[in-house]
Amino acid sequence: MRTESMELLKHLNEVNDVKIYSVEDPEFAPYGRIVKGYDFSDVTKYMVEHTDIPAEGNVYVPSVAEVEAFPVYEKVQAGLYGGMPIQFGYCNGRNSTYNGFEYHKGSEINIAVTDFMLVLGHRWEIQNNHYDNKDAKVFFVERGCAIEMFETTLHLSPLKVTDDGFKGVVILPKNTNTPLTDEEKAFVDKKDAEQTLLLQRNKWVIAHPKREPLIKQGAHPGIIGDNKELFY
Repeated sequence: MRTESMELLKHLNEVNDVKIYSVEDPEFAPYGRIVKGYDFSDVTKYMVEHTDIPAEGNVYVPSVAEVEAFPVYEKVQAGLYGGMPIQFGYCNGRNSTYNGFEYHKGSEINIAVTDFMLVLGHRWEIQNNHYDNKDAKVFFVERGCAIEMFETTLHLSPLKVTDDGFKGVVILPKNTNTPLTDEEKAFVDKKDAEQTLLLQRNKWVIAHPKREPLIKQGAHPGIIGDNKELFY
């Protein structure tokens, strides 16, 4: 880790009341791993030159054709997803709270274009469609680092570590985080506990009752504990 990143991580721990780990720490192992051996320089250059951080909130784009035209797309599809169809998108923003979690069937790859934090949990910690915020762990991801989050890992948007906000590449199985069709919705059985959490294609979500944007989208209000914010 760079010296400036180590100093930033130290500062984040000084100003927050929860422990913030690095993804280089062994505590990250149950949630994911650092991805090595792939050249994402074209992708990160595109993110720097062609995407913006909104003035407020976050912006998420599931799939970017220009990015998926880079040679690394096919290498990731073959090497990390075993040839299954995937999408390269991004999430940029200014989020500083953790009051919602999602999971997917299939790993998610994040590439930190800027430094940011991630708040992670485990699917098996959801009990009766409720999850306690205190069970989550916070991890610092250094600029330039690529990580895989396992499909059993609860997560949501990154959190900023500076006033400038954050930028991150999001790689997922194809069509994840896109709207369900009316035909697909017809097959969803809300009497089933897990299907109650299904919000979009391959996207199961649980939110804090005060996370109004997610609740308005139809997310299940099952987060227990504080409507938590992290400082920087």
